[in-house]
Amino acid sequence: MEVSYSFVIPVFNRPNEIRELLQSMQELDFDGPFEVVIVEDGSIISSEEVVQDFSRSLNISYFKKSNSGPGDSRNFGMRKAAGNYFLVLDSDVLLPPQYLAEVDKELRKRFVNCFGGPDAAHESFSDLQKAINYAMTSFLTTGGIRGGKKRVSDFQPRSFNMGLSKEAFLESGGFGRIHPGEDPDLALRLQKKGFSTRLFPEAFVYHKRRIDWKKFHQQVKKFGMVRPILNKWHPESAKIIYWFPTLFSLGLIAALIFAIFGWYLPLWLFGGYFLLLFLHSLFLNRSIKIAALSIVAALVQFLGYGFGYCKATCYLRILNMDPEERFPKLFFKHAQ
Repeated sequence: MEVSYSFVIPVFNRPNEIRELLQSMQELDFDGPFEVVIVEDGSIISSEEVVQDFSRSLNISYFKKSNSGPGDSRNFGMRKAAGNYFLVLDSDVLLPPQYLAEVDKELRKRFVNCFGGPDAAHESFSDLQKAINYAMTSFLTTGGIRGGKKRVSDFQPRSFNMGLSKEAFLESGGFGRIHPGEDPDLALRLQKKGFSTRLFPEAFVYHKRRIDWKKFHQQVKKFGMVRPILNKWHPESAKIIYWFPTLFSLGLIAALIFAIFGWYLPLWLFGGYFLLLFLHSLFLNRSIKIAALSIVAALVQFLGYGFGYCKATCYLRILNMDPEERFPKLFFKHAQ
């Protein structure tokens, strides 16, 4: 089968991000054609004029719809797309020139109906963005690529950088209404249907994550709350390691209490871990400021995810509550 590519990108009130992404697409080093589908998800601040600026240099389509969430907007875009392989991106990414060539090389080497790629921090990113990127991707934190770089059968791509064949989309029905968490849910449903998923390690994107500390905490807390829902829907995916951020957070609180009463050893152990984070980030980023911010980012990540996971688990497992009734803000009501 000859593969034809369609980029599918939902956008909500972020025309400047779309401009930067489309500019990076103009620099793609790829011989074949590709299509770009932009889906405006009920935005108040439109990206239409930005898209028009690129209409001559890119094969681009633009659609507007009422707000129904990123997952449903991706489904909408894939239904409109002309290609038979969809490359799903978030609006806050930039593509390196070799991105599409790397995807094409991997698919020609060993075709797969769903893939995911890693993310990285561009040199132009702010210190905060680089620190958050470190926390979200480092093997020393809860970040990194789920399933590991060499594992295939249980790899769960993320929708900021994800590929999906038209066949897999039609068979699965695409993304569900939950958000966040719609991407691992889709990957798990695909695996149950016999579709393989894997990582394309060289098909990375630069993920900007334009968020402050408060938004970052809200984001990782939602990630933690979503995972018990996915565990309930897909029991085979539940892992004991998902409790690690909760145990880490409780352990840190306990260490602080012990220190008040004069027992400092547990706090010293945590201090050693944070020193390791600092040195690792310093080695990667060559910046004392980014290394210090990386410790803060890791703390926010552990605390937000850990207590979000614990909260949702208690409501769903102990009290046996319905996920959508207890956490309605994690579900979009009006799918197209």
